[in-house]
Amino acid sequence: MQRILKYIDLPILIVFGFIFILWLAAVALDASFFSVGYLLQQLQTASFLGIIASGAMLVILLGHIDLSIPWVVTVGGMMATAAAGWWGDAGAVIALPFAMLCGLIFGIVNGLGVAYLRIPSMIFTLGVNAVAQGLMVLHTGGFAPQDHTTELMHWLAVKRSLWDIPNVLIVWLFVGAVIVFMLRRTPLGRYIYAVGNRESATYLSGVSTRGVLITCFALCSTLAALAGVLLAGYSTKAYQAMGDPYLLPAIAAVVLGGTNILGGRGKYLGTVGGVILITLLQSILSVMQMEEAYRQVIYGVVIIGMLLVYGRSAKVQS
Repeated sequence: MQRILKYIDLPILIVFGFIFILWLAAVALDASFFSVGYLLQQLQTASFLGIIASGAMLVILLGHIDLSIPWVVTVGGMMATAAAGWWGDAGAVIALPFAMLCGLIFGIVNGLGVAYLRIPSMIFTLGVNAVAQGLMVLHTGGFAPQDHTTELMHWLAVKRSLWDIPNVLIVWLFVGAVIVFMLRRTPLGRYIYAVGNRESATYLSGVSTRGVLITCFALCSTLAALAGVLLAGYSTKAYQAMGDPYLLPAIAAVVLGGTNILGGRGKYLGTVGGVILITLLQSILSVMQMEEAYRQVIYGVVIIGMLLVYGRSAKVQS
């Protein structure tokens, strides 16, 4: 029992409690929410946000924020489809790793700016987001790109293989397993929590805090680019600003799951719960035909409210 409680804390119980309540409300609104097929469809939709939130959580655990996510997602989608067009048959194989490499480059730039230049992450990553936007506008001339996705991208994003489970959900499960293993079983995971709690003390203990910062920002952008590739596969092509709807939901999902937005505390299971909660909330709001502007207000209120709750709590390692 103690081993189970080690992986579950009050915020996680709260978020899954809200998921259950929202699900009951959704079933009351529309009985289709009760079907297994519809639940798998919701998890398929949640997987794109889940992959982005996985990377965002690593940065937030450090006490930082990555605001370059929207256009790094777009970079991933556009570069994958462009690679498929540039290299013909070889592009079908190269597209996915090439897009993730582009995301990795943006992440390393973010990490270098925060770790070495000591520029606040919100400012620096916002600038990198603008650079990524400018590069993509130059790449497309401001128009929707005409390149289409590869069969592999479409298969990963849309098709189902193992026990009728969406392939993109399997990708998210794999990403989640790697994140959990890294946070729980590797020195890097311990260093991430330590930097989030007190970076100066971690540095004085001999840890390369700059390396930790660069690694987490690099992973965040790489996962954002991967999500962009999958989103392009889902819609058969990339498009301008395709990552914009995912920034606030990703941050809200991480914070809702109990990760301290000031760093040093959080469990991946909470982030999973936050992603599911946000996705379920989006579905209910869609059924209610609530406008996007009101949804953004809800996300903002959630983030501010959780900041008030966790911002005053002692930052202890999870």
